Amino acid sequence: MYPNASGGRRGITPARLVLALVIALSSFAGYYFSSQKNEITGETQRVSLTKDQEISLGLQSAPQMIQQYGGESADPKETALVRQIGARLVQQSAARDSGYRFEFHVLADPNTINAFALPGGQVFITQALLRRLRTRGELAGVLGHEIGHVVARHGAEHLAKAKLTNGLVGAVAVGSESQAAAQMAQAVAASVNMKYGREDELESDTLGVRLMAEAGFDPRAMIGVMEVLGEASKGGARQPEFFSTHPNPENRIAKLQALIQQKYPSGVPKGMEK
Repeated sequence: MYPNASGGRRGITPARLVLALVIALSSFAGYYFSSQKNEITGETQRVSLTKDQEISLGLQSAPQMIQQYGGESADPKETALVRQIGARLVQQSAARDSGYRFEFHVLADPNTINAFALPGGQVFITQALLRRLRTRGELAGVLGHEIGHVVARHGAEHLAKAKLTNGLVGAVAVGSESQAAAQMAQAVAASVNMKYGREDELESDTLGVRLMAEAGFDPRAMIGVMEVLGEASKGGARQPEFFSTHPNPENRIAKLQALIQQKYPSGVPKGMEK
């Protein structure tokens, strides 16, 4: 028994507790028994979507994202460059055999510095970020990182986690009839998902280095991307939207340098495009 909002007391029936338990157990079972091995990363992941479903979800969501950033760029040279670099990264790396349908978009937003990918292969970069990049290699670094999200199935993982946490929040709400308890469970769920998101970003850096190198781009160009993003945040400039989901460049450069050193202990081969 516990007091309700009006000061009275109200019991929780056994039926409600049983229903809450069923919801919770179903949520756990749906998450922990939905495992697939990722052929690119070699990891076993908890995902409930097929690759075709990921592709369909990305295609359905793309128009909304394009509209949110002011539509697609009207500059044919920008679009052609991004598609060319993106296609090279896919065709000449492990991403070629991932089973995803990659499409690359330049968003006509000159102010928001951002790049992101949807499940299934829809990859986006804003004009604001594209026009700050200094070399084709730096563009490959951005796109390689976002392709990394797709092949690592981060979107599908997050959807599976969201399904689990939403189910548990529902179970708490049913079992306790307490809005405060449900809100607390939701806050905990959100913090867990954010933590995993940060780890995903670092994994995508690792994959980006790998995909760039396989496609003939100098992976050190990704360090250049971090420098560009760092400069964009100085001098009172608007904080890049990229930072809302990606760790700050200062925290990533050292890790990137270590990754490149590990991959090329004798130095990066000559002839790779910067």
